[in-house]
Amino acid sequence: MSESASRPVFDLTPDSPPPSEPTPPAVRSRTTLLKRLADVVCLPGSRVNAFERSMTADLIVELLREAAVEERARIARRIANVSEIPTGLARLLMRDVMPVASALLENSGSVGDGDLIDCARCASIDHRRLIAARRGLNEVVGDVLVSRGEPAVIETLLRNDLARLSHEAIEAIVAGTRDNPRHIPLLLRRSELRPSHAYVMFWWSDEEARRVILQRFAVSREVLQEAVSDVFSMAAQEGWQDPLTRKALQFIERRQRNRAAIEKSPFDTLEEAVAVASESMTREVAEEIAYLSGLKPMTGAKIFTDPGGEPLAILCKATGLPRNNVRLLWRGLRRPETDAAGNLVPALERILTLFDTIAVDRAQTVLRYWNWSLSSALTPALIQAIRDGDEAAVDEFSQPQRAAMLALSGDFRAR
Repeated sequence: MSESASRPVFDLTPDSPPPSEPTPPAVRSRTTLLKRLADVVCLPGSRVNAFERSMTADLIVELLREAAVEERARIARRIANVSEIPTGLARLLMRDVMPVASALLENSGSVGDGDLIDCARCASIDHRRLIAARRGLNEVVGDVLVSRGEPAVIETLLRNDLARLSHEAIEAIVAGTRDNPRHIPLLLRRSELRPSHAYVMFWWSDEEARRVILQRFAVSREVLQEAVSDVFSMAAQEGWQDPLTRKALQFIERRQRNRAAIEKSPFDTLEEAVAVASESMTREVAEEIAYLSGLKPMTGAKIFTDPGGEPLAILCKATGLPRNNVRLLWRGLRRPETDAAGNLVPALERILTLFDTIAVDRAQTVLRYWNWSLSSALTPALIQAIRDGDEAAVDEFSQPQRAAMLALSGDFRAR
């Protein structure tokens, strides 16, 4: 009898281990069977239809449940480039240990959004990080990843320039930056970030992030002013009856100071109020400065209690106050102006530089965004939601109201 005739009929695999490492026939046959079944799954549509592919995948799934990690990883790599991976097989491999799952999560362009969402919900944080790094990740999958609130996953997602993030995802990440400030520089690189997001995040950003926010988002309102120039007279003729029109035009108009407030104020000018504040910054004086500046007391309080000081420069520039008024307000807040050598302290020097470099119109845009979100949007229901930390109620509120919820939550809860 020839050598070929005496060979065992089940020894069909070209990947048989060398003689020095004998493998039981049952394991060798299973390895060969898995390979052949994977070959069938990988056949083009002209050779195998969807039902045949699905039936073959069902067999593979049953075999893989008892297979070693190396075998599962080999199958995952084999089918990663298949144009139509059966759902059951894809989900099994994607939830597997990382050496197996990575082949599909990193390299496969055929995995559907439904499979990715299933994996994001059911697998580990390491799986979610690989999903967050995928090229072309869409908003739906991104929302699921962000909803878990895992800093490492969100950081990976923010670093992925080819991922698309929804407005809701950006809003959730912005809210999370209060506890995860390392995400702020990454967020500032994202094209999806909007002024309403950036200005509320400003309050807990460091000085470098604040500089970027003011450079990128302190935009001019000149186009808006030209577009609605005739609407001011219309609204005046109607007696400013429509509150929504009045709020919008207050945001757009060029004038920042509240002329009507002068008639009720104990001060003749805003400059006089600032001069008094430099000697004695009481709550009453601070509120008068806010009123004279066209702000609500809530906005003024946020500006004067901000530890960084940049809002003082924005306030002075937007209202047309001279440069030395920044220093007067700084002095009124009892903050050090000079060091032992008589030089300006770095913080004061920084905000004076900001005053010198930002344009009046752009400073007004920033100031009005703050006033819009921190005060005009507040309602009793919103204040209660802020106090209760009711995140489930966020969708009931408008964009400026949600911004107020983010910016003021810490203030209200501290009371």
